[in-house]
Amino acid sequence: MPLDDLQQAAQKIAGFLTSLNKLGGFRLKFRITAGNGARDPQGLEGRVIYVELGGPDVPLVTQHNGELLRALETIAAQMLRLEQREHDLISFDAANFKALRAQELKLQAEVAADKVIRTGTPYAFPAMNSRERRLLHMSFKDIEGVETASSGEGQDRFLAVFPAGKTHLPVVAPVKPRGFERRR
Repeated sequence: MPLDDLQQAAQKIAGFLTSLNKLGGFRLKFRITAGNGARDPQGLEGRVIYVELGGPDVPLVTQHNGELLRALETIAAQMLRLEQREHDLISFDAANFKALRAQELKLQAEVAADKVIRTGTPYAFPAMNSRERRLLHMSFKDIEGVETASSGEGQDRFLAVFPAGKTHLPVVAPVKPRGFERRR
């Protein structure tokens, strides 16, 4: 379902965030931009609604690699009944978290590419969400001598970097940090 009425969608998100503050005890301020003003100047996201969060509880939203920030995006997309491929139409950010994360991923890509080119051995990034994998794929497009591919399923999907022309080489799936396994 495409977003036909952006103003109505923005009002729905505003209502959700107001309820979150009131019922959840959060102290978040928000500014919602819809339409052309919401476009990503870097072109990394195809957003038509942009929600910028501020206030004393921003650190809660950005901690743990922005998990709550992504969760709020997901809830908003589901409230608006967007299909999975349309989730990129809505973007939440706080304290410039996404731009800083994009820079961090670009630097990680450069380091990984250098290592793969030097050693000839594939490198696997830890599992990450589709947006971050996409940012990495885009970062590697500008780097000669390497190719990338995503592997794994669901939450275990990760990005692998190979020497150019050698995507047939085996790559070891990244190991999850201790403490993340399911307890019985």
